[in-house]
Amino acid sequence: MFAYTIKRLIQMVVVLWAVSVIVFLMMSFTGDPVFMVIPIDSSEAEIEQARRILGLDRSLTEQYFIFLGNLLQGDFGTSYVFRQPAIDLILERLPATLEIVVVAMVIATTIAIPLGVYAGANPGRPLSRLIMSGSLLGISLPGFWVGMMLIYFFAVEWRIFPSSGRGDTVEVFGVPTSLLTADGWSHVLLPAITLSVGTLAILLRITRAGMMEVSRQDYMKFARAKGVSRRGVLYGHGLRNGLIPVVTIFGLQLGDLIAFATITETIFGWPGMGKLLVDSIYRADRPVIVVYLMLVALIFVVINFLIDILYTMIDPRITVK
Repeated sequence: MFAYTIKRLIQMVVVLWAVSVIVFLMMSFTGDPVFMVIPIDSSEAEIEQARRILGLDRSLTEQYFIFLGNLLQGDFGTSYVFRQPAIDLILERLPATLEIVVVAMVIATTIAIPLGVYAGANPGRPLSRLIMSGSLLGISLPGFWVGMMLIYFFAVEWRIFPSSGRGDTVEVFGVPTSLLTADGWSHVLLPAITLSVGTLAILLRITRAGMMEVSRQDYMKFARAKGVSRRGVLYGHGLRNGLIPVVTIFGLQLGDLIAFATITETIFGWPGMGKLLVDSIYRADRPVIVVYLMLVALIFVVINFLIDILYTMIDPRITVK
């Protein structure tokens, strides 16, 4: 396990380095940032001075090594718009994004796994077919449309939940959270449900497929022959052995929701990283975009690493090398 951990850590470093190259090249060919820090009517001398300060008068290779050195020191630059360190802006918004993502994943998992187990154990029943039809609908519906429909019915027509904002927050160890206030929960639910729809449908279908696969295995037949209850067979033997693909998709969806909650956050005016990214792209605020992309890459590689470790806990037959 130690050797495997070291190997994976090296792979993570290589992946993050490759991402840094891609991000640098993307940012280098997306326009001139000089006019984001000086007035548009500046003189040639002022423009050249700004280029020297930003290091844009150097070759592309030199610029990359300066960029990489700053990343290694935790210096992601200062936002052109907010005039604050870009990393601070992202970290300020990260708790808000994590809130709706965590609630969305809890909703999706709580509903998807029981329904997936039922549909996999009873594939021919009408209710199972109805569940699978609903999951197909959940995958097909665009997230922005789901969000707008929820706003229309629950915020405009019925006025049960607010349509935007984060609501009241309290600080826990210096981190603001809205999950400890009633007003905060009323604001969290609609965006979290919007995010959960697609993930719920995917997890449901993967759980069903896994259950149908393991139900044909001999150990399931032996468990039933020994008199184990149907619930015990399904959840004690079947679900545990069918969890490997579910865990994989869960991890990928978790990273996906953190990285791409941009549309949902924009629709609901949720003050998370996604909305900040959209605003930064609109304003060409390169330092903030760079921080976001590097943080998302880090989240994905860490989640994949944790999933690989979790495999061995779920199924001891799996060994890592």
